[in-house]
Amino acid sequence: MRNNHRYARNILPALVICLVVAMAYGTSAAQTTPQQSNAAAPSEAKKMFDNMKTLEGSWRGTIMDISIDVTIRLASSGTVILHEANTDGGGPPKHEITLFYVDGDRLVATHYCDAGNRARFDGKMSADGKTSEFNFLDVAGSTKGGLLKRLAFTSVDANKHVVEFTFIRPDGKPMELRGEFTRTK
Repeated sequence: MRNNHRYARNILPALVICLVVAMAYGTSAAQTTPQQSNAAAPSEAKKMFDNMKTLEGSWRGTIMDISIDVTIRLASSGTVILHEANTDGGGPPKHEITLFYVDGDRLVATHYCDAGNRARFDGKMSADGKTSEFNFLDVAGSTKGGLLKRLAFTSVDANKHVVEFTFIRPDGKPMELRGEFTRTK
């Protein structure tokens, strides 16, 4: 149990960043309005991206009793959503980032983990538009420090999200984690 807590403390910040990004995706999807039938409808990936943009701002949440601050902002002339996560206690995440961008007909997330790797995910929205799930595509870099394998973000309301994720510990065992985030500005 003590090892699980240590792994969670080291991995939690990176997971929180992913969670916040995912939560932003879930909230924006729930606020999507129908398109006029005579206009070309945007792709599902573009709708998800536009919904996530509504999460620009600052967020605070807790995962395994670790407080995490998240900032979400647009970058690269509005073509990328930058999600940054930090903790106050000096432990991870020291400054993890996740980038969300449209790549053809899918929404892709690349997570730059404190563990030293970059995992990529493919986003899909639930039928009710409240949950965004990001499934693992591939990873670059060493996975000796662990690996983020799955993210799911559920919108509670415009100012609150729940994030669930699976982290694969260095010993190969999965850790299921959950956090709640509230908008601070």
